Amino acid sequence: MNNSIKTKTKKLFINGEWTEAFSGKTYDVLNPATNKVVATVAYGSTEETRLAIKAANDAFPKWAVLTAKERAVYLTKLYELMLKEKESLAKLITLEMGKPIKEARGEIELAAEYLLWNAEEGKRIYGESIPSSSPSKRLQVLKQPIGPVGAITPWNFPVSMLTRKLGPALAAGCTFVIKPASKTPSSAIRLFELIEQVKFPKGVLNLVIGSSKHIGNEMMENPAIKKITFTGSTAVGKKLIEESSQQVKKVSMELGGHAPFIVFEDANLEEAAEGVIISKYRNSGQTCICLNRLYVQKSVKDRFEILLTEKVNSLKIGDGIEESTEVGPLVDEEAIKKVEYQVEDALEKGGVLLTGGKRRNANELFFEPTLISNASPDMEISYEETFGPVAPIYTFESEEEVIEAANKTDYGLAAYFYTNDLGRSIRVAEKLEYGIVGVNDATPTVVQAPFGGVKQSGLGREGGHQGVEEYLETKYISIKF
Repeated sequence: MNNSIKTKTKKLFINGEWTEAFSGKTYDVLNPATNKVVATVAYGSTEETRLAIKAANDAFPKWAVLTAKERAVYLTKLYELMLKEKESLAKLITLEMGKPIKEARGEIELAAEYLLWNAEEGKRIYGESIPSSSPSKRLQVLKQPIGPVGAITPWNFPVSMLTRKLGPALAAGCTFVIKPASKTPSSAIRLFELIEQVKFPKGVLNLVIGSSKHIGNEMMENPAIKKITFTGSTAVGKKLIEESSQQVKKVSMELGGHAPFIVFEDANLEEAAEGVIISKYRNSGQTCICLNRLYVQKSVKDRFEILLTEKVNSLKIGDGIEESTEVGPLVDEEAIKKVEYQVEDALEKGGVLLTGGKRRNANELFFEPTLISNASPDMEISYEETFGPVAPIYTFESEEEVIEAANKTDYGLAAYFYTNDLGRSIRVAEKLEYGIVGVNDATPTVVQAPFGGVKQSGLGREGGHQGVEEYLETKYISIKF
């Protein structure tokens, strides 16, 4: 970090104005593929967050009383601008966190869709009229916006995670203070430049970047923030839930995962192998819903491993800005050391390396797409989220056995399985203890469906009509006459 103000510094956005950090501090954002500085960004803290919260609180009454149709106009304009600026937004994602440019474009398209979907869904926030037990009473239920929202988003999907939160919040009538991940602030800043073009009322949307501790603490402690929405690790999520109890502040959390991916002997093995590639190696394995444990039925294990190894070996590693790149770098040195440790631990405990297993070159953040056969439950990779391009392969004999193994985790975000047996598809989907289940589908995420987990993978849902409900309070009114 440095204390010098530079004219090129990217700023914070508070109450409709761009501002430097009050301390004058800035920090550099590095490209993990090249280790070069891609941006210098203002580094905010408590005071800036407090001011942003005040702006959101002051703006809330006027934003909340707009009609759903009026709020939808703003969201639709932002959706259109995002698609128009898809390339610039995608490039920023790639430069900041290494995501292959083709995947980054896909993220922007999905991110924009969250705005359009919620612009329309806000028009369908319905109340109720309840039959009364007395002829002199009328009973009503209203849905009203909860108030100003504090949002904390991750680096691995820096734009779609932002719009998946602000879309329903704004549609419901809430105002917003966002803290993006420090590793990927530029894409959020670019989005706020588009927000400025749309001319949202001052204070409705605010951006603070900087100290996670101080910004997060102010969001949790400031009574003007009525709800916290967070995507990140389970450990941090637990801490935020504990802190929220001091004000009984509403929270929604999308936390860690440890997804099983099951290949039954009756599956189309070619399609299943393609599904593994998409689930495990997209974003270099840095997704919360990606495959963490690959279970293959014993009768097809050898055939499947040969097929899958060929596909993994064909993946192209490189700088994400190159169109042909399929696997980019990991986000930082800490991430790659974690992957290296898990691979070493697995091999020491009997794992068999089928391909990959190391950095591409020393001092780089590229890790080879890796497959490890003969995996066992005592390996760290079997219970700790990897967040890297490594797939351990386990074998199983029966349906009951693999369901038990798949569910034996504290996490419950996403699970996948491939089968051509209709009865099995229903039985297994209903028995898997996960918030999202993909049956012959490695990419189940869509804007119109709820996204979220059970157990220690989170609270609440994003997407679908359920996403808007997270930002509403239910008010019961009894009228006696």
